[in-house]
Amino acid sequence: MSLTRALAEALVDLAWYVEGANDEHVDQDDAVKALEGVAAVVGRLSDSQRAEFQQVIEAMTETETDPGRREFLDAFPDGFGLVE
Repeated sequence: MSLTRALAEALVDLAWYVEGANDEHVDQDDAVKALEGVAAVVGRLSDSQRAEFQQVIEAMTETETDPGRREFLDAFPDGFGLVE
């Protein structure tokens, strides 16, 4: 596994967990801050890094078997500013 793929998976896992957490597990203000942080990291990527990240997300989406997570992955590029 490449470093890019590993880091992309970690970032997506973080966003997936935070977005799906309820009030009992994660303070919603903290959740918003964490998700904004993910979007900020994505926003600082260069065009070539964005394209590479997009390819990794697409590959992850193709192999995902959980329908909910697949839907999340499919929406990730738009939801986190990966595509403009």
